[in-house]
Amino acid sequence: MSRHTITLDAAGMAPGRLATKIAMILMGKHKPTYTPHLDEGDKVVIENAALVHFTGKKIDQKLYRHHSNYPGGLKEAPAKKMLKEKPENVIRLAVIKMLPKNKLRDLRMQRLTFKK
Repeated sequence: MSRHTITLDAAGMAPGRLATKIAMILMGKHKPTYTPHLDEGDKVVIENAALVHFTGKKIDQKLYRHHSNYPGGLKEAPAKKMLKEKPENVIRLAVIKMLPKNKLRDLRMQRLTFKK
């Protein structure tokens, strides 16, 4: 099995549309030898992560949430703040949610890198 490196430019793209392309490449669905239980995907390098474009009012209304599993441990960050501070995490979270929730997800996410 040979892995290729695919470089994608995120400038002007919506995070969800970009994440679907990335997830398909990481899973290997673009190859004729795709098998669901094998990890045959390629490596993905993302350029210009800070230049993704939210449509509509999502930049102001979308919230990224996570919980620490302690009482009162809900943390929220608006999309505008996330895009300013950690633009890679906006794309990374979208891709994580689009990959199948199984043992291969962490291995596939290791092949996603960002270029500064």
